[in-house]
Amino acid sequence: MPSVSLDSERFRRRFDTFNKIGATERGGVNRPSLSDENKAARDTLVEWFREAGLEVRIDTMGNIFGRRDGTDSDAAPVLFGSHIDSQYNGGRYDGVIGVLGGLEVIEAFNDAGVTTERPLEVVDWSNEEGVRFQPDMLGSGVYCDIFDLDYAYEREDKESRRFGDELERIGYKGETSCEADDIHCYFEMHVEQGPFLEQQDIPVAAVEGVFGFSWLNVTFEGQANHAGPTPMDMRHDAFVATADVTRAVRRITATEGTDLVGTVGSVDVWPNAINVIPETVEFTLDFRSYDDAVVDAAVEQIREEVAHAAEREGLEYEIEEIMRVDADPFDQGCIDTVVEAAETVGCEYTRLVSGAGHDANYLNKIAPTSMIFVPSVDGISHRESEFTEWDDIVTGTEVLLNAVQTKAAE
Repeated sequence: MPSVSLDSERFRRRFDTFNKIGATERGGVNRPSLSDENKAARDTLVEWFREAGLEVRIDTMGNIFGRRDGTDSDAAPVLFGSHIDSQYNGGRYDGVIGVLGGLEVIEAFNDAGVTTERPLEVVDWSNEEGVRFQPDMLGSGVYCDIFDLDYAYEREDKESRRFGDELERIGYKGETSCEADDIHCYFEMHVEQGPFLEQQDIPVAAVEGVFGFSWLNVTFEGQANHAGPTPMDMRHDAFVATADVTRAVRRITATEGTDLVGTVGSVDVWPNAINVIPETVEFTLDFRSYDDAVVDAAVEQIREEVAHAAEREGLEYEIEEIMRVDADPFDQGCIDTVVEAAETVGCEYTRLVSGAGHDANYLNKIAPTSMIFVPSVDGISHRESEFTEWDDIVTGTEVLLNAVQTKAAE
């Protein structure tokens, strides 16, 4: 079989061109799901898929697939990709390298004149980030029957715009049904979004699984009053209770498990005025660990802390678990394939568990799955300063190419 190799200069040109779409002044991108910038990015991707000879289909969730036939057109395909939607003012690498790297893998097979036995499909999943429409991983979630299509269409952003309406507005409510096909396996290349690979000076990780997590939404209801005349012992301050819970998150994560992490990520305060005692605070909590029992224990403890904080300040409260995902070990065969691919490439590698959720979580429920990580400089992600060395991206894509080639021959 002819050798198959990447064209790193072509790959880099595409990457740089793509990230002019929604570019920010500080070097990031702003392409939240179903925004005008996200539409422009989708349009560019579809154009490139077609130029590479891929058969493009768009399903009813706006997931974009590019298919390259194999010698056995009836065989289940090898699927690989990621997402191109971004955080608000997010980084250029998150998700994008997995999609454009997947396209470069296709181009490498084209250049070599190699037709794999199994078909190959590159995918861009809709609404992975979940920053505009919650929950995250919505496109892959509907595809894998985690969420109903109607549920997804009814998700609203902060301006009360519905996901289904916005999908139609940008022209990406496709006609293909959003349901899983027969898939041989799934690979996803992604930046680590953590510090380990860079700290160890290792360019690639075979990802063994993903942390489980719980997302909670908490609301404290107190009493607004003037910040000057109201004595301290007569206050019902919703923000004081929120601060107490925030401190409790740090205590819980320090004692409940070595890999447990917790975050208060979103806070809305009302009336949010300098001279008014906060009456209402709504905020989110995020607990993660590779041990589901550790997550459950943290959630139980924080429920108690919320109740105690409300009692101390004389508040009403509500706490709702808005999402719970169990820890997710990946398929051992696919993990081994990534390891063997790294050995074929000749790069140093390690094995990691991901602290962040990915579309691969849901694909793992319907097909053998694994991921490939490349380093994030300083462990930074979901920020405009997110950065990965280009040589590391190329190395990770070479591993992806070899993994895809192995599985496509099975």
